Amino acid sequence: MVSNAKVSRKLLVKAIKKKRDIVFYRNVWWKFAKFRNNPVWRKPKGKDNPMRLKLKGHPPVVNAGFRTPTSIRGMHPSGLVSVVVNNVSDLSKYRPDKVLIYVGGSVGLRKKLEIISKAKEAGFLIANEGVR
Repeated sequence: MVSNAKVSRKLLVKAIKKKRDIVFYRNVWWKFAKFRNNPVWRKPKGKDNPMRLKLKGHPPVVNAGFRTPTSIRGMHPSGLVSVVVNNVSDLSKYRPDKVLIYVGGSVGLRKKLEIISKAKEAGFLIANEGVR
């Protein structure tokens, strides 16, 4: 796809919604309890492993073809780039129409409320504005 500057926001949001969310599990995760509890991806390495051979009826194997397009990679589903803000002065670095704000987890309640109020005045969208 083309770079972010050349693609309209509507097209980006459409591409984000269309994006496949494939979850890759390890081989035979459904068969053994020790894998069912933690089925995280492991590359199949056996000589006759049907998953490694990409045989029909077996789970997909991770490869480059499943990667997200560069124009929407790392974006929030709203079509905005997500950014962590730890103080009020960080807000001046970003444009409200391009960025979605997350207030840092280590920020205290008083500073968090201050950042949220300044961000709302500037017109930013805030993802985690719920007060602790």
